[in-house]
Amino acid sequence: MQTTSPSVTDVLHAAQLIAPRLPETPLWSYPVLDRRTGAETYLKHENAQPTGAFKVRGGINLMARLPEEQREAGVLTYSTGNHAQSIAYAARAFGVPCTIVMPENPNPSKVAALEALGAAIEVKGATMVEAGEYAATLAAVQGNRLISPADEPDLIAGVGTLYLEILNRCPDLDAIFVPIGSGTGAAGACLVAKAVAPRCRIIGVQSSLAPTAHDSWRAGELVRRPVGTVADGLATGSAFATPQRIMRDLDDFILVSDEEIRQAQRILLYEAHTLTELAGAAALAGLLARREEFAGRKVALACTGANASPAELHRLLSSPPAGT
Repeated sequence: MQTTSPSVTDVLHAAQLIAPRLPETPLWSYPVLDRRTGAETYLKHENAQPTGAFKVRGGINLMARLPEEQREAGVLTYSTGNHAQSIAYAARAFGVPCTIVMPENPNPSKVAALEALGAAIEVKGATMVEAGEYAATLAAVQGNRLISPADEPDLIAGVGTLYLEILNRCPDLDAIFVPIGSGTGAAGACLVAKAVAPRCRIIGVQSSLAPTAHDSWRAGELVRRPVGTVADGLATGSAFATPQRIMRDLDDFILVSDEEIRQAQRILLYEAHTLTELAGAAALAGLLARREEFAGRKVALACTGANASPAELHRLLSSPPAGT
C-alpha cells in the first residue's frame, strides 16, 4: 500500500478527475446562522453529494487511479458508513467488485445505501479496529485490494478538492472548521490551505467521546482511545499515520461534547434549512465553542454529511435548538 503523503498537486489532479463525475457543491451563507455564530459564516454543502457525504470525492479519485489488475481483483474496505459508501459508489461507477466490512450495529440507512450500490457487506467486530483486523485477513484470503479508510494518499487528495472549491470561492477566509474522524478531510484542508491561502486557519473538531485523532495530534504519536460518541462519523478508536502526518499543519484542534454537536445539528436544520448527520454538524459546534474568538471574522464550515439514522432523525426533530 502506498504510504507517502499527497501534495497539493495531487489535489489539483484529483479535481480534474472528479469534475466530470461530481459537480461543485454549493457554498452558501444564511443571515440567521450569521447572527447565531457572530461571524460571516459559509456552509460547504457536502450533504448534497450523491452519497450524502464528502468522502465520495476520495472514492472516485482512488478508483480512477487504481491499476486494472486491482480493479479485476476487487476492492475491500472497512467503515461505519460514509467511507464505505464512497468506495461502493466509485466501485459501481468503474465496474469493480466491492466488499465492505462494518462493525456491529451499523447505521441501517447506511447499510441500505451500500446494498443499493451493489456492495457485499459483512458485519464483524465490536469496533472499527476489530473490523479492520478482520478486513485485512479477508482481503488476504480473497486477493482483494484492501483500502484503508485513511492511510490512502488518493483518498486524501480527493477529499482535499472540497477545500480547493471553498478557497477558490472565498480566498479571504479567516478560518475553516473541519470535523475529524479518521482525519482525511482535515489533512486535505491542510494541504490546500497551506498552498493557496496560508493565512486561513484550519481548525479541527472532534467529539470528546472519541478523541483519538485529537489526542494523537496533541501527543505527536498515534494513540488509541475508547469510543463513546453517538456520532458514528467521528467514532474512530485508532489513529491513522498518513493524515496525522499532514495534520501537523492544523492551526488548532478542539473537542466538543456530543450535546454540543446535537445542538449544532438542530441549529443547522432550523436556521440553515440543512439536514446533517451528527458528524456533519461538528464544525458548527466547534465554531460556537469559539464564538467570541471568531466574532466578526469570515469563516467556512465543512458540512460533511447528511446520513443520519432513523433514530437520530427522530431525536433531531423532537426539539428545536436552544434560543429559538
